[in-house]
Amino acid sequence: MLPTSVSLKRQSWLVAAVCMVADGTAVVLYGCHTWQNWLTLVMTLAVDAALAGPARLSGYVAFAHAAVPLMAISVGDWTPANDAGMLIAGYRAGAWLHGVPAVASLIVLAASLLLCGWIESGDPSRGIVMMGKAAVLPWLVGRYTTARRAYLAELERRSELERRDAREAVAKAIAEERSSIARDLHDVIVHHVSAIGVHAGAARLGLPTGNTRLESSLRSVETASRAAMVDLRHLLDLLHGDNSEGARQPGLDNLDELFEGVRAAGSPARLTVCGVPQGISESLSVTVYRIVQEMLTNALRHGDSTGVAVTLEYGPDSLTVTSVNKVGTEREPAGVVRRGLAGIRNRAGMFAGRTTAGLEPDGETWRTSVRFPV
Repeated sequence: MLPTSVSLKRQSWLVAAVCMVADGTAVVLYGCHTWQNWLTLVMTLAVDAALAGPARLSGYVAFAHAAVPLMAISVGDWTPANDAGMLIAGYRAGAWLHGVPAVASLIVLAASLLLCGWIESGDPSRGIVMMGKAAVLPWLVGRYTTARRAYLAELERRSELERRDAREAVAKAIAEERSSIARDLHDVIVHHVSAIGVHAGAARLGLPTGNTRLESSLRSVETASRAAMVDLRHLLDLLHGDNSEGARQPGLDNLDELFEGVRAAGSPARLTVCGVPQGISESLSVTVYRIVQEMLTNALRHGDSTGVAVTLEYGPDSLTVTSVNKVGTEREPAGVVRRGLAGIRNRAGMFAGRTTAGLEPDGETWRTSVRFPV
């Protein structure tokens, strides 16, 4: 596809060529019997060719077109000359010029046609008609075209401003909704999680010495509550629009801390990494972390005391996360919605991941696997 400037240049040359053919043919058909006829033909072709020039020269072109019929009359042999070129020159003057140059071009073209029509026929009314048809009308059409183009540009600008205002309004509404959610989380959940940690600490300090098992459990509650507070603060910072380094969500680099928290709760948890770790996006790293976190939570809730084994397998074009654990003696009744698995599937689906979950053939081992294309 040609650039706009090249296309416009070609079209201007096409207009000039058509005028040259039309006006030149009219002069030739009238008859080139004298040197005055040939001079008129040369001048006509020259001023018509000038129509392909830059728009800023439209005033000079209009003056040149106005001079041709006057010069033809002055040499004593009237010849139909640049009629088509005069129309285009008037249009260009009205469309591209402003202020004094535009008005001056109109006056010159109108005066030339008025004088030529009057001199040719001896009747001023004919000159007035020629002036209106070949000078005033094209000039007005040019002005109308420019005004309409400016009006359409203004409409487009207003439409773009309205779209931008609408986007800003939506963004503002989302930000306000996030702030509202963050306030609710802070007022409700953060308060209760803080209370859990405080009461667990108070209970641990009030225990008689020697009860190490119960003390370890209370320490695990304190650790879990502190970890939950950290995650909640990260989420609250993100909801408030704080994208600083301190508000960054945990990713694959934080898996060791996650497993240490599970082990501190008294459940064996093992992490195995296979293959060569490759760079993945930060958003995918956060998603994998949350999926592993949900896998560990499901194992703690529904698994037995043997714990859970999680494997991260890096392939040439994929990343697979797998968790394996023995199910506990208490089974969920049929028909219960597994919201943890639904959350894993939703997170994986955001990155075109495929999730499989279910009991192994032995009826005692639960396996959850998520494969991400990389």
